[in-house]
Amino acid sequence: MERKVLASRRLYKVELALMIGLALFLASGAMALQTGDQLADRVVRLHVLANSDSEADQALKLLVRDKVLAQAEALLRQAGDRGEAEALLRDRLPELERTARGAVRAAGYGYAVRASLEEMEFPTRVYDGFTLPAGKYLALRVVIGSGGGRNWWCVVFPPLCTAAASEVPETAMAAGLSRDQVGLITEENQGYVLKSKAVEWWQQLRSTLDKV
Repeated sequence: MERKVLASRRLYKVELALMIGLALFLASGAMALQTGDQLADRVVRLHVLANSDSEADQALKLLVRDKVLAQAEALLRQAGDRGEAEALLRDRLPELERTARGAVRAAGYGYAVRASLEEMEFPTRVYDGFTLPAGKYLALRVVIGSGGGRNWWCVVFPPLCTAAASEVPETAMAAGLSRDQVGLITEENQGYVLKSKAVEWWQQLRSTLDKV
């Protein structure tokens, strides 16, 4: 009988510890979700879709990415925040599309190219030195041909795509991100990948409830 009581107490302690851990995880995720929503209003992503998954089309995607990224980052040096970045990109969208199309033609392809600015849902994504939580982000979207191949995405504002991992916090804060937002996406905040996953879970739950 005594053994059963001790075993029951141990099981209770384990269950209690698990419940406390789950509660802390959910609370942390809820707070990170609010920070993540604010973060999404501070950045612009670049999304390049290849025509197909063939080796040639994937190589072409990277050529287009390099040309568009260089032009967009040079343009966005004038932007102090996301609002200014969006205005600049919308104004120069035809030029960015011509740049992408020019890269395609120079490589010997006749694919159509479309460039647009769109609000898009993204999953959690791990990059070199930072992680972006799932959410809806404004994206500069470049579609090559049918857009049926593997895509490439990163952050064009702030210019995190080309920033060294050690420079990400400084680059992000220079573009107006708060310390909490930088902490959410970088290793400055221990457990940032786990928190990003918690944000993704909360995003999925919120999306499900919105449909009810």
